[in-house]
Amino acid sequence: MSRRAHRTIWPVLAGLLVLGALFLSVFPTRTWLDQRGAISDSRAELAELDAELGALDERVGALDSPEEIERLAREDYGMVKPGEEAYGILPLPAAPIEIPPGWPFTAAPPADAP
Repeated sequence: MSRRAHRTIWPVLAGLLVLGALFLSVFPTRTWLDQRGAISDSRAELAELDAELGALDERVGALDSPEEIERLAREDYGMVKPGEEAYGILPLPAAPIEIPPGWPFTAAPPADAP
């Protein structure tokens, strides 16, 4: 081989070694970091779901008592015991809207004008 061939082969081999090092180190490291992030996100979601499960367990415990069942029946469904009367109180009507006189026809003359 000539010197010129040696000068060409060494940079090519060095470039191949650098690419090989990238494939063996950088890309697996990036994948590993991505997996760590996904695991962290999953752990946070799991903690949130565990908290929600705890709240739901407390709600189930509260619904086991007859007092809570009666309260929900009265408040949410308007149920009453035999002999009781239920009254519904309507909300106040909305206040009327004040409209300026002649609106929106302030530029037009009144209908009864000659």
